[in-house]
Amino acid sequence: MTIRPRIPPTEGRGQLTSAGRPYRRRKNVTVVSLLLLVLSIALGPTPSSAAGTGWWEPTARPAPDSAINVTGEPFKGTNAQGEVRGFVDAHDHIFSNEAFGGRLICGKPFSEQGVADALKDCPEHYPDGSLAIFDFITNGGDGKHDPVGWPTFKDWPAHDSLTHQQNYYAWVERAWRGGQRVLVNDLVTNGVICSVYFFKDRSCDEMTSIRLQAKLTYDMQAFIDKMYGGTGKGWFRIVTDSAQAREVIEQGKLAVILGVETSEPFGCKQILDIAQCSKADIDKGLDELYALGVRSMFLCHKFDNALCGVRFDSGGLGTAINVGQFLSTGTFWKTETCKGPQHDNPIGNATAAEAEEELPAGVEVPSYSADAQCNVRGLTELGEYAVRGMMKRKMMLEIDHMSVKATGRALDIFEAESYPGVLSSHSWMDMDWTERVYGLGGFIAQYMHGSEGFISEAKRTEALRDKYGVGYGYGTDMNGVGGWPGPRGADAPNKVTYPFKSVDGGSVIDRQTTGERTWDLNTDGAAHYGLVPDWIEDIRRVGGQDVVDDLFRGAESYLDTWGASENHESGVNLARGATASASSSEWSLFTSYQPNRAVDGDAGTRWASDWNDDQWYRVDLGSTHLVKRVNLDWERAYGRSYRIELSTDGVNWQTAWSTTTGDGGLDTARFAATPARYVRVQGLDRGTDWGYSLSEVGVHSS
Repeated sequence: MTIRPRIPPTEGRGQLTSAGRPYRRRKNVTVVSLLLLVLSIALGPTPSSAAGTGWWEPTARPAPDSAINVTGEPFKGTNAQGEVRGFVDAHDHIFSNEAFGGRLICGKPFSEQGVADALKDCPEHYPDGSLAIFDFITNGGDGKHDPVGWPTFKDWPAHDSLTHQQNYYAWVERAWRGGQRVLVNDLVTNGVICSVYFFKDRSCDEMTSIRLQAKLTYDMQAFIDKMYGGTGKGWFRIVTDSAQAREVIEQGKLAVILGVETSEPFGCKQILDIAQCSKADIDKGLDELYALGVRSMFLCHKFDNALCGVRFDSGGLGTAINVGQFLSTGTFWKTETCKGPQHDNPIGNATAAEAEEELPAGVEVPSYSADAQCNVRGLTELGEYAVRGMMKRKMMLEIDHMSVKATGRALDIFEAESYPGVLSSHSWMDMDWTERVYGLGGFIAQYMHGSEGFISEAKRTEALRDKYGVGYGYGTDMNGVGGWPGPRGADAPNKVTYPFKSVDGGSVIDRQTTGERTWDLNTDGAAHYGLVPDWIEDIRRVGGQDVVDDLFRGAESYLDTWGASENHESGVNLARGATASASSSEWSLFTSYQPNRAVDGDAGTRWASDWNDDQWYRVDLGSTHLVKRVNLDWERAYGRSYRIELSTDGVNWQTAWSTTTGDGGLDTARFAATPARYVRVQGLDRGTDWGYSLSEVGVHSS
């Protein structure tokens, strides 16, 4: 979920920031506004008879119901190289109508009672939208609109309406028929938004909402199966491992993967910098999510929590969310000067008057320096425990929304273990991390920008995709209150011409009709999920075939990342429990900083040297091994310039790796496999006024 500012339809998506997001101003947005409206009402369609003409057509479809407006058999199987084909939506929210207390997104993805029940507006929006507060705040104007959904759909769904259902099952079906083969359904909610909003029909507990959304995803699968004659026969298939996903895609169906995007997973909020969860809570939460079928997740989103700091929002929206941060945690965001080229979004000092009214008397949102754009909060000790817990369970970590400090540390951990399971699904990662993600074997998708903006960003990173031989994805973020591509206009150059052929050439796609409304991407923009194929055709016509070809390879690349994560095995740490020695050890009356403390497997202990240069730390592996990787987890006292030396006899040494630009944190040195019994870290220049200090040293043969 990404709450994004609104722009008039004729402006396109605007200039992209370094994070790949449109950077625009918005009206003041309050935290209370974020919670908006609305009673979303339960259930979905009733099947009636409608004889199918092929395996892809249901034997019984609800009547009445939405049209699909795609003809031709969906492609099956693999290409000549044995690779699956198809598009990837790496970030969608099918059931966010059940989030935020259940009264924000109006309408449902399906209903046993039919389309008229599924696609109807919230009660508060009748008779003319005067109480559509969220639409008013996010879209400007007075928020008024025609609330009637089925069958007229005069005013919604629309590309700039953030409170109306966009993921009706038949619209998702159209995207599948148009070539999409992977959909990540991120189960989403926000306890703070729920708690401050005065309309809700359920608990604000985030895990309670996640459980419900997971259940409803399985219910939607059963609903679709019933149309096709029974369990397992529908096109909407929830998968829990990459092999299963490949099998589904080879059958020509849609592989649906469950993810999680919440602000306080496992109850891991922090109040006044004090964590409200434990390692036991994290283990219990990860085990439960895994049992639900969840295979990817965010550790933080919008507000700092007990696991990590967030990547800020900007402008008036940033101010409003910062107020929410204070209401949730008792602290505002804290910034510092960035230590590298990566940076979080600038918070700015815009006002959000209504949001600031929620603050206690005498409390004000702080001002922030323009040259201090990085969150001081990175990955906490509990956050590292959660990252490693995800690795143990072969889950994939979403790094969008994490501060650059948290992201950098997470990537350090993954690089130290050669773990590929890292995802950036909707343009919220600092783009300077792109090659690190690809180098690990991770997967990247771009937010569903307008075709011009999407093509521009895709071209910027094309050389890296070619270098690593990977495909590309998109994150629609539908139902994620973000806003979607507006119309380019009926007279725009290279506009979509209907009907058009799918990318594989096997299907014909015409304008999409639901009830009495027919949508045209040129004049309506990306109003709902069914227009994803039209948007891809717009990309092809505006930017050529290359970007679309990369997108069509997305399914294979996503499954490569997932499969490599499942097959990952942690290498044996040859240094664990080995004999260690050092040039010196800092003396303390209260604790030990002896050399063995850096090879004891406990990140809470450390070796520390005297406070001068030219110090060394040595590990005796006990016998000769092939060594090709050394991990150094520095405490705050780190080496700026140092080298790693190897020896078979402890007398004759050779330099295997060196640096003069060390910046602390977790360093991974890789080099050609070399026989060695002894490994020595030779410090040359300290990065601080203290000595050298290592929390853990790892030595690996792989």
